[in-house]
Amino acid sequence: MPKPWRLTRQAEASLLDIALWTLETFGPRQAQAYEEDLIARCSGIASGSVPSQSCRAIIDPDLKADLRFARSGQHFIVFVEDEACVIIVDFLHSRNDLPTKLVRMRRNEQ
Repeated sequence: MPKPWRLTRQAEASLLDIALWTLETFGPRQAQAYEEDLIARCSGIASGSVPSQSCRAIIDPDLKADLRFARSGQHFIVFVEDEACVIIVDFLHSRNDLPTKLVRMRRNEQ
């Protein structure tokens, strides 16, 4: 059974930015399609059907909490999961410096 999932404020802001940029660049149909793909991928993460990878190897293997990420199009969906819920932390474009962004996320979380 899929777990519930939710977006952090940062993830909400990033999703809105992605939608606006895609709308301006590719038009409304593509913006809606890509946003629906990202949301479907989040649901897939929560159901366990989407493969993901640990961020520990990128940041620090001794971290207690385990940030994970999954790919969706040109974006990484960064999330944490516990027994009850999946929390989508952010959506990062593949051109971002992923290790640096992840380190900042961990520092803000601790």
